[in-house]
Amino acid sequence: MIIVTGANGFIGSAIVWELNQKGITDIIAVDAIGLETRNLLSKRQYSDFFLAEELWSFLAQPDIQKKVTWIIHMGACSSTTEKDWEYLYSNNFEYSQRLFSWCAQFQKNIIYASSAATYGAGENGFDDDFDAESLKPLNLYGESKVLMDRWVVKEQAVPTHWYGLKFFNVFGPNEYEKGPMASVAFKAYHQIKNTQSLGLFKSYNASYKDGEQLRDFIYVKDITRWILEIMDKTPTHGIYNMGFGKARTWLDMATALFKALNLPVKINWLEMPEDLKNQYQYFTEANMKKWLEAGMSPPDWPLEKAIPDYVTNYLSRKDPWL
Repeated sequence: MIIVTGANGFIGSAIVWELNQKGITDIIAVDAIGLETRNLLSKRQYSDFFLAEELWSFLAQPDIQKKVTWIIHMGACSSTTEKDWEYLYSNNFEYSQRLFSWCAQFQKNIIYASSAATYGAGENGFDDDFDAESLKPLNLYGESKVLMDRWVVKEQAVPTHWYGLKFFNVFGPNEYEKGPMASVAFKAYHQIKNTQSLGLFKSYNASYKDGEQLRDFIYVKDITRWILEIMDKTPTHGIYNMGFGKARTWLDMATALFKALNLPVKINWLEMPEDLKNQYQYFTEANMKKWLEAGMSPPDWPLEKAIPDYVTNYLSRKDPWL
């Protein structure tokens, strides 16, 4: 039995899809948002669904404590603009801490979602071996995530296998309900579709031309494949980056989208809001050395392959839940 939290969200529902592709259906789906409000699992196979707070009574059952093999914990408040620290602390740290401790107690395995937001402005690079105590996130969301990373590395009682995954700029199918937190790829697709043009922020850093600000874009299909690879190979436990490992420009992303839509590239350069200028990241790039040296596979979905798949097989279809 595998428990997936955040299963009714973007990455969680994609993980359930990946598990189903491998014939795995004994899945307990968990999310803070009920299926009557949002249902990203309508075409997936799973054993049961629980709201986040209902999970604890389920885990208290002795027979369940024997059956569970993995907890894949993707559930969290993912808003980088959230200002309620108590809410973030409870959802993103304490809930994760409690699941980790349960897995340690019953010697189960856990994968939990950290974030590249823990790296802050990137002044210390993007190395997953860097001491989390020295990281300075730019927002409360990143702070709530780095707390978990700091806590787990100090724990003496640990699960059989445990992994914290620092996701970079993930995009792909099932992010349709993320609203403001949806990827630029998703938002840009709809903007180009509606206006045949795309607005991008100008650069205010002399080292970067307009549109040449760099991000590590990673397709969700690489993420879900890697999670199953972790479960199969069980590399050395620890915190791992989840990025492509090579930064690309916003123009690279835009060009791939225009091409997939068979439209000429047309960019409108926008002034950046004043409150964003001082905390804008001009470069993110996951150091994937630790991952690759653990014998894990490289990414398989560069922008030139991922964007056409996303546009043709998902965004352009009337039924995107396929």
